[in-house]
Amino acid sequence: MDLWVWVALIAGIGGLLAVDLLVLHRDAHEVSFREASLTSVAWIGIGLAFGAGVWVLMGPTAGGEYFAGYLIEKALAVDNIFVFALIFGALAVPKRLQHRVLFWGVVGALVFRGMFIAGGALILERFHWTIYVFGALLVATGVKMLLARNEHKDPSHGVVMRAFRRLVPTTDDYVGQHFFTRRGATLLATPLFAALVLVETTDVIFAVDSIPAIFAVTDDPFLVFASNAFAILGLRALYFMLAGLIDRFVFLKIGLSAVLLFVGAKMLLSSVITVPIWMSLVVIATLVGGSIVVSLRATRGGSNEDEPAKGQPPVDERALGRADLARMP
Repeated sequence: MDLWVWVALIAGIGGLLAVDLLVLHRDAHEVSFREASLTSVAWIGIGLAFGAGVWVLMGPTAGGEYFAGYLIEKALAVDNIFVFALIFGALAVPKRLQHRVLFWGVVGALVFRGMFIAGGALILERFHWTIYVFGALLVATGVKMLLARNEHKDPSHGVVMRAFRRLVPTTDDYVGQHFFTRRGATLLATPLFAALVLVETTDVIFAVDSIPAIFAVTDDPFLVFASNAFAILGLRALYFMLAGLIDRFVFLKIGLSAVLLFVGAKMLLSSVITVPIWMSLVVIATLVGGSIVVSLRATRGGSNEDEPAKGQPPVDERALGRADLARMP
């Protein structure tokens, strides 16, 4: 892929992020369900439009690979929402500040994933046998997700949060939208930065699964990065749209685990069986879409968007900051 195409893609993504931060969310505010829904539709439209461009300019095979990668990442991103809800609930992050955390979390995710994709592409090019390692990793992850489909570990109780509290001096409360503040001559982090660290760490962990999964449908680094980027650009809007409905996706993890098992098996059997990209796209769409439809039908009438997400109790903004962190083991 020519360098100018990469430059255009990265510049376009940077422009979209600038509009989001400087125009749409310049002032901190609680994102409503309606705003989140409209924004999510816009991000999905941008992602699909880019895929259509790939289809026209690079051919149907490349277009199908992009859409398959986009669908995989978009589906796996829904699982992130469970964890984000736990983080924001445990740290009592005010709803008006949650978008800021997720925005910079996405920026960091794009940087880290770009590094992972570059490294993964280089490894696969030089050591083709690593495709079987990636395949085995995906199969193992799919089995683990299936067996632990009803469990969601709270990162705020993990080793990262414990290390953060020991190593980083932090204020007792939130200071507007700031991640850092000065008290005298001392620079202190705020609890908002603690939330960002946990969100970023969570995304890195999820990338270990999602990036090899996309390499299972395409070995083109440009398509891997583009599908990954456009899928996670809409993650913030998707969170605010689905946070109150997340308890209804009771069978989603079964669908996601089936996707990981499928793409993992595809990698492991790549030297024996060639799965056409259109078939991969149909299988992935069927597994993800089917799990969502079955979940919504099974939980019909059992939730609404005004309810807090599982693991995220209503936030009392008068009881923020260090007091919340101190209660964690």
